[in-house]
Amino acid sequence: MLNKNNKGAKTTREQVYQQLLDDILQFKLKPGISLSEKEISERLEVSRTPVREAFLHLEKEGLLEIYPQRGSVVTLIDYELIEEAQFMREQLELAVVKLACESFPVEELINIETNLKKQKFYVEEKDDRALFQLDEEFHYLLFKGCKKERVWDSIQQMNLHFKRVRFLRLKSDYHWDGIYEDHVDIYQAINDKNVKLAQDIMHRHLTRVWEDSSLLMNKFPEYFK
Repeated sequence: MLNKNNKGAKTTREQVYQQLLDDILQFKLKPGISLSEKEISERLEVSRTPVREAFLHLEKEGLLEIYPQRGSVVTLIDYELIEEAQFMREQLELAVVKLACESFPVEELINIETNLKKQKFYVEEKDDRALFQLDEEFHYLLFKGCKKERVWDSIQQMNLHFKRVRFLRLKSDYHWDGIYEDHVDIYQAINDKNVKLAQDIMHRHLTRVWEDSSLLMNKFPEYFK
């Protein structure tokens, strides 16, 4: 059910899309599961029109396959799309941490410090959903501090496929402490203006997903193409 008290700018279609997107990324709607407009509209207590529009948006992003007269299916995780997204993220984030080491606003460093404190708390609480959001926020703050927010926005569609396997890794409890420690080390390297160290740690950090993918594929073969 959607929050009917939401007075913000989001339309019903946008709320339905966001709810389904979150459910897919967080494996509440697992790869390969069938969905129907009728079922979703009843669950969220909305008409079928915004559900249909949200389905089309998710299909465009490669997260849903729509079969006329037969319903829709959440797509399996595509290893090739993960590799492409990881490649793009690595190239851009290595460039961003280089810029961050050269110049980074003090207020943004404070925002990252706050983010890291929250990460530490949720690592200890074993809250995968909260940690996932804070992980995303950490990387966004790097782009924001370097005034590259539009670059971050531009990579989000391809990043969706990378997010799926990243959340699955968190859900499977792989290397939570390592993820947090990487973030702390990246922050410290930026604070010390050490470009090489910041880039080395970022490379290690972003390739963790790649290294764990084979473990995830063995553990959840039904989720992958």
